Amino acid sequence: MTIDDPVRPETPEAPPSETTPTAAPTAPPRRAGTWSALRPLVLRLHFFAGVLLAPFLLVAAASGLLYALSFQAERVVYAHELEVPVGDTALPLSQQVNIAREVNPSGTVTAVWPGAEPGATTRVLMADPDVPEDTSLAVFVDPYTGDVRGQLPSYGSSGALPLRTWIDGLHRDLHLGDLGRNYSELAASWLWVVALGGLLLWLGRRRGNRRALFVPEGGPASRRRTLSWHGSVGLWAVTGLVLLSATGLTWSRYAGENIGAVQDGLGGATPTLSATVDGAAAGGSSEHEGHGGAHTGGDTTAQGPDIGPDRALEAARAAGVDSPRISVVLPAEGKGYVVKETDTQFPLQLDSVAVDPADGAVLDRLAFADYPLLAKLTRIGIDAHTGVFLGLFNQLALAALALSLILLICWGYRMWWLRRPGRPAARGAWRRVPATLLLPLAAGTALVAWFVPLLGLSLLLFLAVDLALALVSRLRARSRTS
Repeated sequence: MTIDDPVRPETPEAPPSETTPTAAPTAPPRRAGTWSALRPLVLRLHFFAGVLLAPFLLVAAASGLLYALSFQAERVVYAHELEVPVGDTALPLSQQVNIAREVNPSGTVTAVWPGAEPGATTRVLMADPDVPEDTSLAVFVDPYTGDVRGQLPSYGSSGALPLRTWIDGLHRDLHLGDLGRNYSELAASWLWVVALGGLLLWLGRRRGNRRALFVPEGGPASRRRTLSWHGSVGLWAVTGLVLLSATGLTWSRYAGENIGAVQDGLGGATPTLSATVDGAAAGGSSEHEGHGGAHTGGDTTAQGPDIGPDRALEAARAAGVDSPRISVVLPAEGKGYVVKETDTQFPLQLDSVAVDPADGAVLDRLAFADYPLLAKLTRIGIDAHTGVFLGLFNQLALAALALSLILLICWGYRMWWLRRPGRPAARGAWRRVPATLLLPLAAGTALVAWFVPLLGLSLLLFLAVDLALALVSRLRARSRTS
């Protein structure tokens, strides 16, 4: 039963008479069930959350759509830096590093990304004071000729170039820093609530056939047809939207800390590789950025003997790190080379080894297969959210989800406009919920609100506004009757 299909009141049957034909027996009225009591509450929450938070969701969806498309746009805009004609033989990595150092002597080489396929440039990453914090300067070197194709800021483990970095910042924090991150966390906090609430409402509606559940209705424009499109598209998109919400929260400011604490408590922390050379001071992990300033490409460095990136890569290949997508992190003081697989497409190749710069001995090895299950799921979820898992298919799926969310929001606002001035559910819907259900529901809501703080704070704000509107309505009613 739904709020659109109220139970007809039970009335005593009239006795048959000669003048009144005997009425056909009617089925007994259906008893109000759990969903009948819960639906007005879900409807009210879905409506107000959708109306008030839709602007945040719309910005997140629109910027997310741009981000999903930015991967392919990046290949076009920066084709000169990323692609070169295929040559016969590639220069040693050490020589390419020295070429990059000559072009930018003020920078410190931190890592080298050899081209993953023929015709791809080598990316030499450098710490440079002229690029933003947490960003490296990428020098693109033709591996066949040694020509420098350009220099661009490179951000993150995926190596986002300026176009994608700018769009990523727009999606993440509107380029407002920590203050702007509240917008994206608020959107992620409510997306799963709105999506699952809409799913319950759509599945709980009465319909003549199951096809109407999955396929939108045709016919002239009307609120009914808009609702059909809103519900059907939402049904197809709900799983992806919930996953986007969950993965987006993993690196949010407040909920992300709670998620990380729970993950660590359950033994799901991401393991680290030890790159410390025997006899060096302990501390740090293999995930360092290599800002210690080691100079490579010769037989010695300021730290002592150095085999160079080419032999370090050979040692890593011999140890089983055989993906074509590789990052060679140069040694900092007291550390060894870290050679990491960076192929996030299925099957994932994310193993890594630490190599002693003095003799090429393997210091430590970490296989992705040895990650705890939660760490694996977290890594895959984040990679899927950022569009690097499964490559182009992942990016198209993200674009489709973002577009569907934009349409769902537009249809939702249209239904609100067509419905005016009616309300989706009266105040006090929680009073219809049985205490046996209301108490656990309230406890669960409080737990989720504590775990996802911006969800809890905004929910309290909704309740305060609703109570204030109810008080104003009562005062007006009293003034009219007095």
